[in-house]
Amino acid sequence: MAHTTHDTAHDLAVRYLEKWSTAPHEATHPSDPGIPVLAHLVADRDTAAAAVAVWAKSAGRGPSHPALYDGGLAGTLVGLRLGARLHPALHRAADRLRDHLGTRTAEYRTRDVAFPDYDLISGPSGTLLALCAGADPTPGQLRPLAAHLALLCDGDELPRLRAGQYEGHPYLAWTQGRVNTGMGHGVAGLATALTAARRRLGPDPELTAALTRATRWLARQAYDDARAIRSWPGAGLDGDPPPDGANRRQAWCYGNPGVAWALWDAADALGNKEAAEKAAGAFTTLAEHYDEEFHLFGDTPGDLLGLCHGAAGVLAVADAFDRHARVPAAAALKERLVRHLVARLPDTWDDLDAWPPGLLCGVPGALGALLTAAHGASRAWLPCLGLR
Repeated sequence: MAHTTHDTAHDLAVRYLEKWSTAPHEATHPSDPGIPVLAHLVADRDTAAAAVAVWAKSAGRGPSHPALYDGGLAGTLVGLRLGARLHPALHRAADRLRDHLGTRTAEYRTRDVAFPDYDLISGPSGTLLALCAGADPTPGQLRPLAAHLALLCDGDELPRLRAGQYEGHPYLAWTQGRVNTGMGHGVAGLATALTAARRRLGPDPELTAALTRATRWLARQAYDDARAIRSWPGAGLDGDPPPDGANRRQAWCYGNPGVAWALWDAADALGNKEAAEKAAGAFTTLAEHYDEEFHLFGDTPGDLLGLCHGAAGVLAVADAFDRHARVPAAAALKERLVRHLVARLPDTWDDLDAWPPGLLCGVPGALGALLTAAHGASRAWLPCLGLR
């Protein structure tokens, strides 16, 4: 990546942290790890340390649930762990919180589940991944969560993962009785957590079997949309058939990027070259046909540029495919999306109320993806996205 692009990305990040530290504006929840993640990525240690110090004053004041996002304790853990690289005293608080999170598995349902029972954003998949972000967790810290996730994948059709808590829900009724596919709330995110656990725990037979079932189920849900992109519906194909047209939501959270990565990374960890090649081929269809004007949509800067729905999330996945799978089309897409973000980010953060400083949907996540992809900054935070 060109040196000038790195300079631009780094300058943007430093300016943003300086602005936030001077007049800090809380994310939706003060425990969100966005600010310490971004601070960890910049070379200006004085600016980074000042931002982490401001963030740490309110860390832990959000909800007490053990989520990676939505103000949860797993997100606080990530912030403390990465912030401790600038303020070592934060390691003590991170260690206490880590030990606390390891005792929460008994609270999760194993049938008729809701998202907090299993997913990456609000559930134990995210907690397990948070333990891996910026740290080297012990087997004992990972096994309880990994065993819970493995149990949920004990059948070929993943019956335990059918949602059972959303009957009549104004936004989520479409998931009732179905298995979600996505990275944020579905099997893809769960698979990345099992993959991370397997890489650290070794070839445990139960984890291997669960991960194999989860990824085979995901692979069976794929179809080719009208733009020749290998796509995934929001929930399994046992419901209404996908529309005949193009699948517009191709993002980290739903669709090809997140799911294709989860399949590739699992296949790589399992040593399944055939499955890895299929997943890389699926992502290639996205990279070759991705259209910023069509696939990026929404009403806010976060929708268009953020990690969850926007360009930064696709960039982060393309960077992972480029770095680990050596997919040529991923490298080309990465270059395009770096230019896209550099051209648009400086004009979008003047109103922090419109785009608050969270990781998943905020400015820090977009800048973090840009620094990691364009400059090769630390990858220690990428487990927050199920990446590496």
